Amino acid sequence: MNNYNIFNTEHNPIYMQQNNAYTSPGVIEGPEADAAKNGILYILNTGSTSVGSGSSLLLQATNPSGSGKKLYISRIAGGTTAAATLTVASAGTITGGTTPTPFNALFGSSKTSIATTKQNTGTLGGTPTTCFVTPLTAGLFDIAFAGSLIVQENRTISVTLGTGSLTGAINLTWWEA
Repeated sequence: MNNYNIFNTEHNPIYMQQNNAYTSPGVIEGPEADAAKNGILYILNTGSTSVGSGSSLLLQATNPSGSGKKLYISRIAGGTTAAATLTVASAGTITGGTTPTPFNALFGSSKTSIATTKQNTGTLGGTPTTCFVTPLTAGLFDIAFAGSLIVQENRTISVTLGTGSLTGAINLTWWEA
């Protein structure tokens, strides 16, 4: 192990262990990049979906009981053609709809997510507990959680975009460990 001199000298006035990224490159990345390299980063998206007046675009991921894993929410991104409210909740019920398949961010990986999913338009039912709400103007949105929202076994995360006549998209990204 090198014994680095902690004192600045005349020839080295600003001492740093890594000073020139071109001659001694360093890689700094978030946990999402490591999760993607290990084939455990997943993306669930609604695609571009038309939402009728008085309804919301609904997207949900459930961590089933007995999975032995947690879902670490990385980010929620997407867009809307009109002003809307983005709401993230714990629990909630989506009636009907489809069960989209989460996409593994490691292209070509055979690993699949343990999460069960649901997507529809309408109103989120049940008794969800709201944990994040933000008003949006028309355009793109990107909210980074970097793993700070955690969905444990037998728990659900629900994302709604609405209410109103709009075309919107939601992309929910998480890693599993």
